[in-house]
Amino acid sequence: MKSSTKFDTIVCGGGHAGCEAALAAARVGANTMLITGNMDTIAKMSCNPAIGGLAKGNIVREIDAMGGEMAINADATAMQFRLLNRSKGPAVQGPRAQCDKDLYCQRMIRTVTKAENLSVLQAIVTGIIVKDCAVIGVSTDVGVEIFATTVVLANGTFLRGLMHIGKNKIAGGRLGDFASRDLPASLTKHGIAMGRMKTGTPPRILGASIDFSACEEQRGDADPCTFAFYDTRDGEAFEAMFRAKFSGDPKDCAILDAGFGNQRSCWITHTTEITKEVVNSNIHRSPLYSGEIEGIGPRYCPSIEDKCAKFPDRGEHRIFLEPEGYFSDEWYVNGLSSSMPFGVQCDMLRSIPALRNAKITRPAYAVEYDFAPPTQIDGTLQSKIVENLFFAGQINGTSGYEEAAGQGLVAGVNAGQKSLGHEMMILGRHDAYIGVLIDDLVTKGTFEPYRMFTSRAEHRLLLNHGSADVRLLTFAEKFRLIGAPRIEKTREKLRRINSWLSRLNCEKFEGKTIGNWLAQSRSADTMSFPSAFASEMPDVREEVIYRMRYAGYLERERRAAARSSELDCVKIPPTFNYATVKSLSNESRQKLQMHRPLTLGQASRISGVTPVDISLILVSLEKSRRAR
Repeated sequence: MKSSTKFDTIVCGGGHAGCEAALAAARVGANTMLITGNMDTIAKMSCNPAIGGLAKGNIVREIDAMGGEMAINADATAMQFRLLNRSKGPAVQGPRAQCDKDLYCQRMIRTVTKAENLSVLQAIVTGIIVKDCAVIGVSTDVGVEIFATTVVLANGTFLRGLMHIGKNKIAGGRLGDFASRDLPASLTKHGIAMGRMKTGTPPRILGASIDFSACEEQRGDADPCTFAFYDTRDGEAFEAMFRAKFSGDPKDCAILDAGFGNQRSCWITHTTEITKEVVNSNIHRSPLYSGEIEGIGPRYCPSIEDKCAKFPDRGEHRIFLEPEGYFSDEWYVNGLSSSMPFGVQCDMLRSIPALRNAKITRPAYAVEYDFAPPTQIDGTLQSKIVENLFFAGQINGTSGYEEAAGQGLVAGVNAGQKSLGHEMMILGRHDAYIGVLIDDLVTKGTFEPYRMFTSRAEHRLLLNHGSADVRLLTFAEKFRLIGAPRIEKTREKLRRINSWLSRLNCEKFEGKTIGNWLAQSRSADTMSFPSAFASEMPDVREEVIYRMRYAGYLERERRAAARSSELDCVKIPPTFNYATVKSLSNESRQKLQMHRPLTLGQASRISGVTPVDISLILVSLEKSRRAR
C-alpha cells in the first residue's frame, strides 16, 4: 500500500534528534512527516532526567538561537537550574537543568502535534526506498510506503537494540520499548556500513526508601540561568511557560507550578569499599566483562563495573541522587550505571549507607545498538552514499540528548532546504559547538559514543553560551529559522552590545579606559560603570563585560578562526582523484579517499593528513582549475 501524499521530508524517530529535525524542516517550509514507533514516548528522557551541562548547555542555547525547541522545553519543565563552573570564566561555564521527565515528554508531544507543516504517524520504519542512488521514501511495519524528497534517520538506540541485565537479554532500544530489526539490513543493502555501540543506565529507586540524612544536599541556583533567550522574543517573555495562565489547561498549570519558585534539590552520596567488593566478586557476571556485549561503551560515562576495574585504588565513587519528576517518587541514581544481574544491583545499593533500604523500581541495564560510522556523511549530515538521506543523533555514534538535538536541527534544516531546492546550512567550528560536533564526526569519525566537551573546541572563547543568539544571527536570518520580530530584536541587542563596547573603551576609570581596566584586572565587581549601563539588560551587560575582559584573547581566536576559514573556503570536488596528487603519502591518500572531505579545511583535520599533504592538494586543485 502506498501513501497518497508525497512529503517534502520524512523524519524517522521521535527522540530528541527526531523532534528537532521534524520541527526544523517544517519551520523552513517543508511539508514534513514524523514517523515514530511510539507516540507516547516522543522526546522521552531514556536516561538522565537533565538537560545541559558543560559544553552541552552551550549546544542547547545554540539550538534556541536557531529556533529549536529543546531550550524552551527544558526551561518550562525544569525542577532545578544550576550554572556549572560558575566560579570560572564564562567560556567554560555551562547551564544545566534537572527536568520533570514526564512533563518534558508531554510538552514536546503537544509541540510536535500542533506544529504547522508537520504530520505525525506511529509506525516502525522497516526500510528505505532507493532509486538511482537517491532515497525516495520509506517502508513501514503497518504496510504503508511513504514517499518524500528527503529522509532523516534519527533512530536512537533502537536499531537492533538489545538490553542486558546479567545473562538476561531483552530486545529493545530501552526498557519497555521495541527494537528496529529490519532497517539496519536495508541500510546495509544500499551500501551503508554499520557498526555496534553500547550505552547504559543506572537503576531507579523510590525516594521514600532513601536516607537523605546520610547525603549532602545540592540545591539549585537562586538566580537561575535559563536556556532560552527570552530577551529577544517578540514581547512575550516566558510565553512558553506562562501560556497556561490564560488557557487554563491543567497540564500547563502543573508546568507553571513547577517553575522557578519551586526548585527541587539533588543529593550527593558515595559508594563504599563494600560496594567495590560486591562489584569485584561478581564482575564475571557482568555481560560487559563476560564477552556478552560486543559494542564499545561511552568512555566518559562508565559503568560501576568499569570504575571498579579501571580505578582499583579508589575507595569510593560519587553518586548523585536526582528526582525524576514533581509527580513521581522515582529517583535516578547517577553514577551507578550497570549491567549486573538484578540481585547484584540490590546488593550494590544496600552497600551505600544512604541507600541501604533502597527499593528498585526499574533495574539498571546496558543496551547495544547499531550505528552508521559518521565518516559516511558530509557537513550537512547528508549521506555520501545515498543522496537525500540524512542522519542525526545516536545513529551517528554520539551520546547525549543535546548532541542529538543539535544534529537533528541541522539535519532537519538541510533536509527541508534540499527538498525545496534551496541552499543547505553548514556550521563552522568557530560558529558553534554544534559545528565542532559535526566536523569531528565527519572528519575524524568515532569508535565510541561521542560526547561534547569544551576542550574539543579550539575556538571555545568565541563560543560562550551567552553569545549564542547574536553569534548565530546570520544563520538564523539566512535560513529563516526564527521570525522577523525576533531577528530584529536580536539585531538591536547586537547593536547595543557594540555601542557599549565603543563607549566603555573610551570612558576612563582610575586613569585607564574601562576596557583596559577590565582586561588587566578581569574583575567587574569593583568597577564603577555608568548608571545607564548598570540598568542595561543583564544579557547585554554580561556579554559586553565578557568581550572587554577577554578582548586580547578573543582577537587572537578570531584571527586563528579566520585562518582556518580560509582553508574551509577551498572546495574539493566530490570527484577529485587523490591518486593524481604526486608525493601524497599512502596513509593520507587512503584516508582522504575514504572520508571524501568537502573542503581543504576538513581535509586538514583528518588524522594522519599533514600540512605538506594539504599544500600538495592545494597545488593540484589550482592546476585543475587552470586546466578548465
